[in-house]
Amino acid sequence: MLAKVNSASIHGLDGELVTVEVDISRGLPNIFIVGLPDAAVSEAKERVRSAIRNSALSFPPNSKVVVNLSPADTRKEGPGYDLPIALGVIMATGQVVADIEDAIVIGELALDGAVRPVRGVLPMVAVARARGVTRAFVPAANAAEAALVSGVTVYAIDSISTLAAFLLGAPGLEPFVPDPTAETFTETYTGTDFADVVGQEHAKRALEIAAAGGHNAIMRGPPGSGKTLLARAMPSILPPMTDEESMEVTRIYSVAGLLPTGASLIRTRPFRSPHHTVSNAGLVGGGSIPRPGEVTLAHRGILFLDELPEFDPRILEVLRQPLEDRQVSISRAKQNVTFPANFSLIGSMNPCSCGWYGDPERECTCPPQLVSRYQRRISGPLLDRVDVFIDVPRVPYEKLANATRGEPSAAVVARVTEARRVQHRRFLVAEGAAPRQNCDMTPPEVRDFCQALLAPGAADILNQAARRLVLSARSFHRVLKLSRTIADLSESETIAAAHIAEALQYRERES
Repeated sequence: MLAKVNSASIHGLDGELVTVEVDISRGLPNIFIVGLPDAAVSEAKERVRSAIRNSALSFPPNSKVVVNLSPADTRKEGPGYDLPIALGVIMATGQVVADIEDAIVIGELALDGAVRPVRGVLPMVAVARARGVTRAFVPAANAAEAALVSGVTVYAIDSISTLAAFLLGAPGLEPFVPDPTAETFTETYTGTDFADVVGQEHAKRALEIAAAGGHNAIMRGPPGSGKTLLARAMPSILPPMTDEESMEVTRIYSVAGLLPTGASLIRTRPFRSPHHTVSNAGLVGGGSIPRPGEVTLAHRGILFLDELPEFDPRILEVLRQPLEDRQVSISRAKQNVTFPANFSLIGSMNPCSCGWYGDPERECTCPPQLVSRYQRRISGPLLDRVDVFIDVPRVPYEKLANATRGEPSAAVVARVTEARRVQHRRFLVAEGAAPRQNCDMTPPEVRDFCQALLAPGAADILNQAARRLVLSARSFHRVLKLSRTIADLSESETIAAAHIAEALQYRERES
């Protein structure tokens, strides 16, 4: 007898519908799984057999069980096919008779029949809904994220016996209803408030500008000056995510398997801080079956690289494409995937190996050649993609001893949010597209919203700076984008000379 159950797989960040076909016939007792399964899928035969027997259900003895995962030319991975395979077996043996053509079934099975959570449920249910599916049977721990897809009735399944009883008409299993009072998941990070950062008003102002326009920034200063503390305070001045941005980030974390049990929509912007020993694949994504890397996990948030020169230069160079294109394209022999990577890069570094080069009170012990070699570990093309360079000097003892708090993050985030609203209105009018930031402006937009709106005197300052600093075309445009953000924070329609001058002071200086 033949049974068919709808399930799904993951391709990049998107789901793909998979039909699980189960055929039972006479023959040598065994289970054969075909359709390009990986090791985890192939091992499902033992989990399914034990789960069915330990759930007061009958596994067909002395029978040949063939499981086909269609389409057969797509690689299948992960344990999420356990539940649909088990359901197909008990339907093919007549233990359950039900019409489930309008349903998708996803879940891993324990040996006792319990259903365990799997990653990627959100995009799986989303693609099933696009294909006309109206019901979803998912692990109880994944029900909250599955319920984010409108138009689908979600059932939280805790065991194979519960699903079988429901399909046989037994009462008790109701559609999952999200708890409106439940807190949404907040990505954990060691954060702080801007008010708790002593001094460094210049650095705070620069980071406010970077947050308002989504610009990349690098902080340079001696050890203990507060660079890491400032970076970890950045999430406190970022505006809340829109619903569209929250869905994007939640989809990424669902596919990466980083949503905690029972979590649903992510409302807090990500803050990722990988160690300098991170690999190429760990940073930008990869693997035989491509998975998201840190740049994608930081989408719509912050990617903080502490001690930037300590990273392998070859690893840093792979950031050039995502910083420019806001996405990562990974090509493999069997598939090509594109992951979003619209993040703000925040880097920190010491001026030299010992950390005291240029300090007015402590003497640097590094030879000049070592200082130059240390700073050259970050290439020019990568630095050319950074808008804001911030000097973070040592905080004087008098300020450290002063208990006065600075401006709180709540005041800063209000200005940043208003500046982004201005940008959203500007680009919506221009293209009718999704909201974007000043850092995403194209050359025609730079011409229309920056160069065309230069106040008298601003163009002269910019032209003089371009000649003296020998700015590349990319650097020239980045100065204009940064000036546009400074003007937005000042609630100015035009870009004044003062805005250009402030943007120029954040350019990289020769050591």
